[in-house]
Amino acid sequence: MTVELDRIDARLLAELQRNNRVSSEELGELVGLSSTGIQRRLKRLRSSGIIEADIAVVSPKAVGRDVMMLVMVSLERERADIIDTFKHSIRTTPEIMSGYYVTGDADFVLVVTTRNMEEYEQFTRQFFYNNPNIKGFKTMVVMDRVKAGFSIPIPGAVEVK
Repeated sequence: MTVELDRIDARLLAELQRNNRVSSEELGELVGLSSTGIQRRLKRLRSSGIIEADIAVVSPKAVGRDVMMLVMVSLERERADIIDTFKHSIRTTPEIMSGYYVTGDADFVLVVTTRNMEEYEQFTRQFFYNNPNIKGFKTMVVMDRVKAGFSIPIPGAVEVK
């Protein structure tokens, strides 16, 4: 479902993706609205689900999560109940930063972080080997995080300087 965004909504979203700590007053100056007008728009964007969350991007290394992996997971069978159960396990497992249900060579792609390889081995034993619905998984160790974030290009947003 695509929601129609006007020029001001697009600029607000673009600016918030760069820095979500900007005050309503500052946003208002950037787009030509009052602080109250900005707050009303932000409330609408959040309640409609366009803004899913206001988050901080934390450096994994700064909090002792020195190892990051991309893991491709294949399930034994593609049944709705098995897929739903696996999606739930992804959502409730703290070592999994992101999870995607995909097409192609695997059924899921996960971004996993641990403190070290020994901890990852323990994770694989608990999460993968103890799950009879998993046919297999392939791990790629991340050597360098080149870009991290959730920014999405917003159609109609004018670059704010």
